[in-house]
Amino acid sequence: MLYGRSTEVSALDEVIARARRGYGGAVVLRGEAGAGKTALLDAVVERAESTRVLRACGVESESDLAFAALHQLLRPVAGLLDTLPGPQRDAVRAALGHAAHGVGDRFLLGAGVLSALVEAAGQEGLICVVDDFHWIDRASADSLLFAARRLGTERIAMLLAVRGDAAVTGVPSTVNVRGLREDAAAELLESRHGSMIGPVRREVITLTGANPLALTEIAARLTPAQLAGRDPLPDPLPGGARLFGDRVTGLSVPARLVALLTAVESDLKVVLSAAERLVPEPSSDAVTAAFAELEERGLIQASGTEVHFRHPLMRSAVHEAAAPAEIRRMHAAVAELTTGDGRAWHLAGAALGQAEPVAAALADAAERARDRGGYGAAATALARAADLTPDPRDRAVRRKDAAVAAWLAGRPGQAESLLAEAREGTHDDALAMEIARLRGRFELNSGNAAEAVRILAAGDGLDMLADAVEAASYVGDTAAIVELGRRAAAHPKGFLRDTLVGIGATLHGDAAGPRLLRRALSRADEQADATGHLWATAAASALGESDLAAETAERAGRVARVSGMAGQLPVVLAFVATGDRIAGRLARSQAVSEEGLALAREAGYENTVAAHLANLAVLAALRGEGELCERQAREALAIALPHRVGLHAGVAAYARGMLELCLGRYGSAYERLRAVAAAGPGAGHPTVTWRTMPDLLEAAVGAGDAAGARVAFSAYERSTEHAATAESRALLARCRGLAASAEEAFVEALRLHTNPFEAARTALLLGERLRRTQRPGQARAHLRTAWEVFEQAGALPWARRARDELRAAGENGDAPPPSVLDVLTPQELRIAGLVADGLSSRQIAARLFLSPRTVEYHLYKIYPKLGIGSRTDLARLVVLQKASAAGGDML
Repeated sequence: MLYGRSTEVSALDEVIARARRGYGGAVVLRGEAGAGKTALLDAVVERAESTRVLRACGVESESDLAFAALHQLLRPVAGLLDTLPGPQRDAVRAALGHAAHGVGDRFLLGAGVLSALVEAAGQEGLICVVDDFHWIDRASADSLLFAARRLGTERIAMLLAVRGDAAVTGVPSTVNVRGLREDAAAELLESRHGSMIGPVRREVITLTGANPLALTEIAARLTPAQLAGRDPLPDPLPGGARLFGDRVTGLSVPARLVALLTAVESDLKVVLSAAERLVPEPSSDAVTAAFAELEERGLIQASGTEVHFRHPLMRSAVHEAAAPAEIRRMHAAVAELTTGDGRAWHLAGAALGQAEPVAAALADAAERARDRGGYGAAATALARAADLTPDPRDRAVRRKDAAVAAWLAGRPGQAESLLAEAREGTHDDALAMEIARLRGRFELNSGNAAEAVRILAAGDGLDMLADAVEAASYVGDTAAIVELGRRAAAHPKGFLRDTLVGIGATLHGDAAGPRLLRRALSRADEQADATGHLWATAAASALGESDLAAETAERAGRVARVSGMAGQLPVVLAFVATGDRIAGRLARSQAVSEEGLALAREAGYENTVAAHLANLAVLAALRGEGELCERQAREALAIALPHRVGLHAGVAAYARGMLELCLGRYGSAYERLRAVAAAGPGAGHPTVTWRTMPDLLEAAVGAGDAAGARVAFSAYERSTEHAATAESRALLARCRGLAASAEEAFVEALRLHTNPFEAARTALLLGERLRRTQRPGQARAHLRTAWEVFEQAGALPWARRARDELRAAGENGDAPPPSVLDVLTPQELRIAGLVADGLSSRQIAARLFLSPRTVEYHLYKIYPKLGIGSRTDLARLVVLQKASAAGGDML
């Protein structure tokens, strides 16, 4: 029975009720040991009615075993795994030990866990309960928190109970479980211990903070004289593990031995077998009697094949009463009876000093965890293995590997600490260079990009030179890129070598550079991984072909989603989102950046967070959402400027200038965009400069600076002199039209454009020119087209500008009919586009890290919005919209 918890129960009931209506979520129950968190969870489970409940409990002795808690939670629904999308199914099966190998991608595994929970929820809903969450293994915690942050449209309530201030990242909803109200505490005492005089009762309640466990345990120890107030209460009152100290110290020798074994192992059969070997007079009867003694004292309970203490503080009391040598002896005994990861950790618990066989066993356990996507568990195992490794070089290697695993687990602080220890412990030049490369990569993802250049430039291998070029490209350090390209020329010809040398040579003005880049791009289709496609993106960008760069970035994203890039997906998605924006696919860019931002934050990739924020700021500017644009740009700059990431700082600053241009404030836009162009390495970027030059030129013309416009055009012409795609030539023609006031250049640009959004901008400029030169009839068609495209894209400031110009040209018609797809959210648009491409719900789920039921949920929201009833209708509608409207590629 619960006492005085009506407020907490109501809060949990509301979370569950919302989940049953399809508005799922996670909540943390937070309180000190003994506050009654487990009792609250039990009450919730009893009230579940027809709702399915999945339950797991963190066990301190299992906290190092990868996916132990996840296995406990999903075991009742393991039969549902075959319904998951293939990649997700394989990832979850591998994590649970049902398959030999996984792809090692924690994002894919998290999506698979989410899908499994959604399938378990069905139509009746699911309550997912995890008690003592602070003690579940890291691999399980990571995958469950990934799911917890994505429950908004699911019929799932996730309840996570934690002790004290243990961090639960990304779950802000909290129910604090504090001490009981005085009347409830008094009722509890009376129900358990009978009447107690008022002054004594009040003193006990005050001294225990009305903690339910402390109340019942302390009151049970009081003598009749103390209960009556004739004798004083113990001073100090026992607390924490000391609450159970008397129970532990009074145990018989066999019972104490069984208690110690239970403290290090939860498998009932193993505990009993080890006890039979260790009791002073080995016999099964002695062990049975010892077990019964522990049960009678209320210390342990058996459940199925497992045995646990009735409260975690009881385990702590047993540990505190034992000498370290006794604990090691228990681990050694259990290690003889176990296999796999459990044996490795028991061997480590039994070790006194360094031991290579034990370290090797832990390293093997780490490899198994890593293969299944359990990078946090792998990092813990490798760090412990390093401590046990006698050879200095091997110890440094394992610390280095632990750092990589910690990084991929989204724990950059731990990764950097481990890498620093590895660096201090090595005198091997090759290993030192490998560690330096990792330092540079870590710095590039979450630290100072200029420092990353310095670290990575010390290497001579092609891969490390490529990393250095990448870092210099983020900084915007052209001189470093040129020099690194020269050094790369010493390596044999090939795609990566040609790309690095070609980029450097092109920036230096060497005519051989573009030829090398063309040669590299001719082999872009041969690239098997996303990294290769991103280098193709860099090659296209260096040639000034932003449309080709967008295409290759999109290809990188498709490859990354299915290949398991071990945590690099947020970085790839930053390029994909930028490419979508440049290509005019604004809604898709928004959805990709929102997804990438969430993943980057989960992974701890600060600089990638800045990338997505900067892109979202530009999209907000295009929609005319000034406050949102300013906030996102400010957040991006707060990361990018101190980290010397000129690329992201430049895009964020560009967003502010673009907002001014969209709103027709040409003078302010011109000033801001000139500042973008003038910013040096670490604050600006050459690529941002040339990509935004058409906007700078338009702002210059609008501000009345014809000379400045001509200077900007000359700079843009030089930057794109090697570009050959139709869209790049269209942008150059539009810039020529602005700089030289040449009408025929606008006409040529419209003929060449392949990007509907940029074509609409050109049509608006031409329409404005025609109207102002007294040719309203010719202007109207261009202005009407521009208005329609801007409306469909959600670029409202430009839509208003085109509408006002059209009315000034004599057309006062109604607003263009919105695209029927305009009512869809960015995520719904992505799903609609994938349906039109012929993908099934399972395939879409695998592509977008969703569950198939979530995809179906979105589809059932899409159908009534569009007035249709099937996937076939949706696919036909999307295809017709793309074909019929100039702005149809806004999907």
